[in-house]
Amino acid sequence: MEDLYHRYNKRDLVHPDPLEFLYNYQQVQDREIVALIAASLAYGRVKQILKSVSLVLARIGNPTSFLETAGLGQLQDSLAHIRHRFTTGNDLALLLFGIKRALESHGSLENLFIKGLSPSEKTLSQALSRFVQALLALSGQERNFLLPDPARGSACKRGFLFLRWMIRHDEVDPGGWTSIPRSKLVVPLDTHMFHICKTLGLTAKRQANLRAALEITERFRKICPSDPVKYDFALTRFGIRPDLERSSIPSLLSVDQ
Repeated sequence: MEDLYHRYNKRDLVHPDPLEFLYNYQQVQDREIVALIAASLAYGRVKQILKSVSLVLARIGNPTSFLETAGLGQLQDSLAHIRHRFTTGNDLALLLFGIKRALESHGSLENLFIKGLSPSEKTLSQALSRFVQALLALSGQERNFLLPDPARGSACKRGFLFLRWMIRHDEVDPGGWTSIPRSKLVVPLDTHMFHICKTLGLTAKRQANLRAALEITERFRKICPSDPVKYDFALTRFGIRPDLERSSIPSLLSVDQ
């Protein structure tokens, strides 16, 4: 796994991935806003994801400055004609309105997340649920597909992807949040990563849900206790990039089951 990480955890292997938008923002507050937008839209075909994120970022310009002055009405007007699969411009406007109010009340999204963090919890699953509920309350919503809640039992790949991007820091993940331990991260699990982990014997679960994500994370934690999500990016390159076939993974490594 370490060899796989050093061979494939490379910046030049990121494209196509919504993560690449984060590299354009040096200020952590701008980056956390962009990360939440990009991760929230990370469902469907990657070409459409990149197009949708590009459209949103083009409309808001400098994220922090825009949210400081924009009210809900302006957000709705700015994003009215954007649609990403079944996500509407109003869904995006409400997400950004929640972010705006979080920045006003807590100073940063990191501070809001820390408010729901418990030292006794082994993973960030429950803290992510509290973060989602807080953002929904701030935006006046009960539910929004853009903010999946782990408490409902799904893998919440997009939420944990957002956390991976902001908490880890290496050649691929830009980081920026410094008060939350990497050891509590959970693998961002979608069907692609789930099939890879099934092939490697990292889970016995039949569905790519939160229970499977936690089981896979626990297996990775035995390899790297301080950073169980370390290998996520390298593994997910297989089957996404045309030059890396998913079927070649077993020949590159073996897992002691």
